[in-house]
Amino acid sequence: MARLNVNGVVREVDAEADTPLLWVLREQVGLTGTKYGCGIAQCGACTVHIDGAAVRACSMPLSAVGPGQKIVTIEGLAPGADHPVQKAWAELDVPQCGFCQPGMIMASAALLAQNPRPSEEQIRAEITNICRCGTYNRVLAGIKLAAERGQSG
Repeated sequence: MARLNVNGVVREVDAEADTPLLWVLREQVGLTGTKYGCGIAQCGACTVHIDGAAVRACSMPLSAVGPGQKIVTIEGLAPGADHPVQKAWAELDVPQCGFCQPGMIMASAALLAQNPRPSEEQIRAEITNICRCGTYNRVLAGIKLAAERGQSG
């Protein structure tokens, strides 16, 4: 048994220590917004926040999450999906198929929390998530719009 703080709620989960956090979140906790893409931490579809940092949950074993660490999934990013990144995404129609977008949004939100006014070069260096539909220009525009509006929206 492990205790996890997920989206502000402490939950007890029964999983092996080497189970990837992604599967614990999806199968044990029931939060399916975090997606499985590659399983090797390359695509970023599984991105969540741990203590505010963007982490690829598919390659992080449950045992690597320390007691008291706070996990935030796409479901817990903002009530009403009103985070500045989420609002910019909707306004600019950033997603095409949408599969990678929860991870993309989580990576972008973590970047803006750490660096509220990133340059285009910083965005390109930090946001390494893969979008199969190739909406990278809209992702870039969405991050820039969210940055312009600030973290408060």
